[in-house]
Parts: sequence; C-alpha cells; structure tokens
Amino acid sequence: MQQEFVLTLGEKMLEITVLLSAPLLIPALIIGLLVGMFQAATQINEMTLSFIPKLAIVVVALIVAGPWMLTTLISFSRELIMNIPAYIG
Repeated sequence: MQQEFVLTLGEKMLEITVLLSAPLLIPALIIGLLVGMFQAATQINEMTLSFIPKLAIVVVALIVAGPWMLTTLISFSRELIMNIPAYIG
C-alpha cells in the first residue's frame, strides 16, 4: 500500500514536470531549429543570433502559459500537502 503511494506520487511528479516544461521547451526548440536552418542557409555563424530569439520566445511563452503553469503547480502542491497524512501512515 505504501509503495503504491510512492509510485503514484512519483508518476504524478514526473507528469507535472513534463506538463510545466513543455510550454517553454517546445517553442524554444522550434525557434532554435528555424534559426539554425536560417544560419545554415546564409552561413552566418553568430552565437547571439540563436540565443536572442530563443530567449524572447521563452519569455513570451512564460507570459502566455505562466498563469496556467502557476495554477497547476499550486494545485499539485496543495494536493501533496493535504495528503501528507496518507503518505506517512
């Protein structure tokens, strides 16, 4: 019984981690790919050219998805804190 709680808690933590990181990582990956293709086509090899657009898109994604991410994290934390007695005993 106790091990079931640990497995479900671990699975839930991994699920929350993926859900919270995806809105930031996927746009950065797409922009990085597009900038890389642009750099390869134009033979411009400037490091800041790939960094600045990725940083900008991550900031925009954080502004757009931030409230949802915060709500998800608060919900998970609240559920975790409320279930501490069940996890202990």
